[in-house]
Amino acid sequence: MQVNKKLRLIVLLREIIHDRFNLEEDKASEDEIIENVKKGIEFKGMNLWVLIFAIFIASIGLNVNSTAVIIGAMLISPLMGPIMGIGLGIGINDFELIKKSFKNLGISVLISVLTSTIYFLITPLSDAQSELLARTTPTIWDVFIALFGGLAGIVAATRKSISNVIPGVAIATALMPPLCTAGFGLATGNLYYFFGAFYLFFINSVFISLATYIIVRFMKFQKKEFLDPQKELKVKRSIVAVVLITVIPSIILAYNIVNRTFIEKNVQQFITNELSFPNTQIVSKKINFDSSRVQIEVFLLGSPVESNLIEVAKQKLPKYKLKDADLVIKQGVSGGSKVDISALRAGVIEELYRKNEEIIKNKDKQIQLLESQLALLSPNQYDIQEISKEAKTLFNNLIELSVNRSYVMNFRTNQLDTLTIGYAKFSTSVSNNDRKKLTNWLKERTNSEKFRLIIN
Repeated sequence: MQVNKKLRLIVLLREIIHDRFNLEEDKASEDEIIENVKKGIEFKGMNLWVLIFAIFIASIGLNVNSTAVIIGAMLISPLMGPIMGIGLGIGINDFELIKKSFKNLGISVLISVLTSTIYFLITPLSDAQSELLARTTPTIWDVFIALFGGLAGIVAATRKSISNVIPGVAIATALMPPLCTAGFGLATGNLYYFFGAFYLFFINSVFISLATYIIVRFMKFQKKEFLDPQKELKVKRSIVAVVLITVIPSIILAYNIVNRTFIEKNVQQFITNELSFPNTQIVSKKINFDSSRVQIEVFLLGSPVESNLIEVAKQKLPKYKLKDADLVIKQGVSGGSKVDISALRAGVIEELYRKNEEIIKNKDKQIQLLESQLALLSPNQYDIQEISKEAKTLFNNLIELSVNRSYVMNFRTNQLDTLTIGYAKFSTSVSNNDRKKLTNWLKERTNSEKFRLIIN
């Protein structure tokens, strides 16, 4: 009996889960879904011109450091089409769709980079702003955003009704800004920016395609059949090769990103905990992953730190899982040392930005506190002239009226509270009904939960 009850509970739970997470409801037909994805793959005519204009808009947004402009460019970008087409083609065994998607993705990437390069060659603004710098160093969060964004995108693409999910995915996964940043790298001759930005675009593309493949297989789309077994075998091998070429690098990239993210976190903890010396300021920190060993460069300004204290700090590197890291401390500017001015400037700007943000947050808190105190301390928070006019129309025998907010000390709870007090004087005696009517009206008019009326 107990076993049957548990089985019924399990069956009921499965039905509830199936009902809630069922993707078959409002699903378009497979032919319709495939046709809709194919429409967004081709880059010619309108799609091509929209892409070029969107790249110009995104490049301007990155150039002037305007997040709103960048978001607007991403909303009109058609880059998602061929990326989702690759995942769909792999999922339904359609080699022609894969080839077409790769071809159009290559065209769109080439045109995007060329367009942004032309813009950054002619623009008078050449400094790298924070929005540009943010597109040069991928993190593990970019992988997660691309994967979950791709899952949301393909699920939305399989629906009959049009939703705002696709534009949201385009914004979240940020496909255009990395290509614009790659163009900036080419225009300024900075290959670090170029490869870093292209690296981010590659990650986004791979994981959006992977997400598309996962949903297509989860929803059991019908795979393409071939009449010629030899051709089918050849196509399947080609698809497997494409999948391996795409997935294996992405796994390696994801591992490297995860590893790099953990290292950066550990380095930050080490610098915060172990390199805080009296009368010394950390103005720049840099992590080099180029060699086989991680190198941590820290630039200090202020009172010189003795070498024995630096050695003690180095010995604590293994505590932060950085035993294979080299710590390089630079103090001031000596005659024989070369200072990375750009790194120093970036460090100073980063420190100033961080401190300014803290100051602004503290000021915002102080303003909120002062406003709340002002609201409590202000002797009269109400427009008494306006209230009096309204009250006089309701009570002709009213000759005096006052409404104030006051402090009240509750000795039972030992807490300070506020109470709205109304004072009224009438030319004639007032009935209990009128007293109650005036009290309720003033309570509603002043929007006060705690109100007390005194009548002379």
